[in-house]
Amino acid sequence: MKTGLFFGSFNPIHIGHLIIANYMAGFSGLKEVWLVVSPHNPLKNRNSLSNMYDRLEMAKLATETSDRIKVSDIEFSLPQPSYTIDTLAYLQEKYPGKEFALIMGADNLASFKKWKNYEIILKNYEIYVYPRPGVDLSEWADHPSVKITDTPQMDISSTFIRKGIAAGKNVQYFVPDKVLSFIDSKNMYR
Repeated sequence: MKTGLFFGSFNPIHIGHLIIANYMAGFSGLKEVWLVVSPHNPLKNRNSLSNMYDRLEMAKLATETSDRIKVSDIEFSLPQPSYTIDTLAYLQEKYPGKEFALIMGADNLASFKKWKNYEIILKNYEIYVYPRPGVDLSEWADHPSVKITDTPQMDISSTFIRKGIAAGKNVQYFVPDKVLSFIDSKNMYR
């Protein structure tokens, strides 16, 4: 059984991420899911990112009671920015007995052909895709490496949560209580 790799900034981690990870670990046939906290996504603006160790800690707080969702800081020690293909090669070397699959949103799959060596990823790994509102996946519907799942959809983003916190709104239930306490204790996103 495969380990699903769910890459993200998790800035901050929220219930949308957790529902996806839990669905993939419990409903899709994967054995477990690793949340891979990305120090810097090459396609995202670096300035809007919180400290990677804070994001890692929030992900750990959010998943500490789960036995099938783990948090990985594997990309922290790799050259920046980290490309998925390089991380996959490193993981295969470090964990030769494990089989890995990728977990990504339909929005990421839509721009997948911009990724470094995307053809090699498609050839060697399965991709478990969660749907996103308004994203057309018909181009990928019959691809043997792409599994389009029935993950429940929720249109919640980390940006929405950061903006809510900055505006003084109550974001309880959008993020786990322990994560919210951590954000408050560090005065993040204000």
